[in-house]
Amino acid sequence: MKPITLPVAILLALISSSPALSDAQEPQIFGVKSPDGRIELTVRAGADLTYQLALDGRELVVASAIALQLADGTAIGPAATVVSVDRADVDDWLKPVVPEKQARIHDRYAALSLAFEGGWGLEARAYDEGVAFRFRTDGSGPIVVASESFAVDLAQDPTLWFPTEESFLTHSERLYEQLSVSQVESGKMAHLPVLAAWTGGPKLAITESDLRAYPGLYLAGTGTSALTGVFPAYPAEVEQLNDRTVRVLSREPFIAKTAGPRTFPWRVFVVADEDADLIRSTMVWRLASPLRIDEPSWIRPGQVAWDWWNALNLTGVEFEAGVNTATYQYFIDFAADHGIEYVILDEGWSDPADLGKLNPDIDMEGLFAHAAERGIGLIPWVVWKSLDDRLDESLDRFEAWGAAGIKVDFMQRDDQPMVEYYWRIAEAAARRRLLVDFHGAYKPTGLRRAYPNVVTREGVRGLEHVKWSSYPTPEHDVTLPFIRMLAGPMDYTPGAMLNANEEQFKPVFDRPMSLGTRVHQMAMYVVYESPLQMLADSPSHYLRESECTAFIVEVPTVWDETQVLEASVGDYVAVARRSGNAWYVGVMTDWEPRDMSLDTGFLGDGLWSVEVFRDGRNAARNPEDYRRELLEIEAGEPLAVNLAPGGGWVARLVRAAERPL
Repeated sequence: MKPITLPVAILLALISSSPALSDAQEPQIFGVKSPDGRIELTVRAGADLTYQLALDGRELVVASAIALQLADGTAIGPAATVVSVDRADVDDWLKPVVPEKQARIHDRYAALSLAFEGGWGLEARAYDEGVAFRFRTDGSGPIVVASESFAVDLAQDPTLWFPTEESFLTHSERLYEQLSVSQVESGKMAHLPVLAAWTGGPKLAITESDLRAYPGLYLAGTGTSALTGVFPAYPAEVEQLNDRTVRVLSREPFIAKTAGPRTFPWRVFVVADEDADLIRSTMVWRLASPLRIDEPSWIRPGQVAWDWWNALNLTGVEFEAGVNTATYQYFIDFAADHGIEYVILDEGWSDPADLGKLNPDIDMEGLFAHAAERGIGLIPWVVWKSLDDRLDESLDRFEAWGAAGIKVDFMQRDDQPMVEYYWRIAEAAARRRLLVDFHGAYKPTGLRRAYPNVVTREGVRGLEHVKWSSYPTPEHDVTLPFIRMLAGPMDYTPGAMLNANEEQFKPVFDRPMSLGTRVHQMAMYVVYESPLQMLADSPSHYLRESECTAFIVEVPTVWDETQVLEASVGDYVAVARRSGNAWYVGVMTDWEPRDMSLDTGFLGDGLWSVEVFRDGRNAARNPEDYRRELLEIEAGEPLAVNLAPGGGWVARLVRAAERPL
């Protein structure tokens, strides 16, 4: 790090001697460029505090105003006077506890820190992949933020992928509308990330990081080229509608009540020359708060046999399948026999409204004892409010049982009290060495860096929706890696063994099927990042489809290295990932059949054995049709990939000397 600090006297002398700033009405202008010099963030402090973003001199975001309005009438941003400037160049390597994309992450950026009169300031960073900025306060004491102004005035009316929301009561599981910025009507809002694309030019993803003790950010239309930030105000009165939904009836005239000194959430812009850059990005994680767990070696990613999606449907057994001891013992034994680390006990083991009321059909202590004997971790599902009502009692019981983690569901909000709930649960679970999987959740904003026991979360329209709707489609599946996954791991819950095309598909809640081919589902285990990765279908289906299952259970859930081979948002994606000495490649397409030739230069050198699962010759008419093949290739030799409509391709590659054909 190379800090450069300009004291107040020197800064004022520079300002007064600069022709551009000699007039008191002229703004103070500060810029910070990415290490490669291509991306520039410019901040102007004048009548308004504005920022603008350019790539290679081309404006992507034109001058856009930002401000905080405090309840006491103080405005942070307008007419701000900069009294000192700090700069630094950072070049470091970070080692995440849970490596989602890489075992080591290169953290290289240029930093700019502006101090304003009154103890407030603005911090900014420019990376080779984007920029971020945030407000900070150095003062102590309570702060009530009435509102935040965050404008994003996008140049030249780009196309957006816009996950439209209807209210602040949301699971953040919306589909992406494609429309130009000027077509977004005033007040129409979306959760983040939002993606902007210029014809023949770059793409820009907008999201946030290090969200703490503050409400989540949404973007809304204005009917112009600008989007504007929208925030759920602090709840004043809430109503519990049922065992899982707590609705806000009225709100306070402010969005946050907090205290200084503190920093506020980062406003993040990921700039992508090519679509693959969106998958490569680690900005959200790098901008987040550092590790808060003293000794995190107990955190163990892995795969999960999941019960709810398949409705506990088992065949060929001598007991009645359902929410009972025998069924869960069967799930545990299936997991143990196949090297699967965990089993989720989803809804039904207790009264969802009262975690103290256990299902008499399940011997919980006996089940945990059986799981421990087989080396399987059990993860009970809970409703967030029921957990919060008896938090310490419930977590202590889970710890005493020997639970591996908890799946917390149905928060459906990201106002400040709910954001604080996530942090509280992460910390309380970590003290008891429990993993956390948040469902009914807002997008990731970096909590997992501070508390890596938060191994995954939903906030994605995933496979569960096929139980009652005709989504997600293959097109949606190949959109998610570029937008939702940019924010962090996503618990999409792949693994359907019943597969259908558009004509055959119908939603069946208790016997669900997926849209697209069998290998489309298998490829998700490589393409999608989730350190806790579900096997959503029934053990009976996996036992019947043993060849596919044997491959799936070998796929790691964390990675030492990631290479993006081919990528186009909403069209196709091909990703190579390395764990140890083995490489895995996953390829997915939308409803368009495709032929690809994949460059295997990432292998380095030598002869490699390749186990391939590909769409069968008749996968277009029967999406369950697939072929398994064993090949040998030289590193650098292209791999031919043929994809059926809604298809996939997946492979494991090891040096031929380690696994000869």
